[in-house]
Amino acid sequence: MAGLPHRIIEETQRLLAEPVPGIKAEPGENNAHYFHVVIAGPQDSPFEGGTFKLELFLPEEYPMAAPKESFLTKTYHPNVDKLGRICLDILKDKWSPALQIRTILLSIQALLSAPNPNDPLTNDAAEQWKTNKAQAIETARALTKIYAMNNI
Repeated sequence: MAGLPHRIIEETQRLLAEPVPGIKAEPGENNAHYFHVVIAGPQDSPFEGGTFKLELFLPEEYPMAAPKESFLTKTYHPNVDKLGRICLDILKDKWSPALQIRTILLSIQALLSAPNPNDPLTNDAAEQWKTNKAQAIETARALTKIYAMNNI
């Protein structure tokens, strides 16, 4: 961790010492700007029971620039595209240096609980979420069983 900005060291130590419930985030062995993240599908969501792997990368400009993250586990969600990119306002135009890694991870976990089809990355999923929510939830549950269960 030598040579890392103090803020990244502090945030990493706090994540390891006080993990967020349902989220595991560990820095990469060879790159402390890179984190391996595992988020448990939130209870009472179509993703419940799933384990979603993500990667999070802190750019050199962090915290002045937002981290980059993406799902590695395939996910049926209007705000996650097939490449795993995430559409979340705090990662784009609502980014603030006051936000921390922990806040971002909690926001991604919350996005799993409450998809936002009005700001989609995946138009077909968003359309289904808007026009036939029950079917969208069933599709998300089915794909969670296929891609996010027993994937550790």
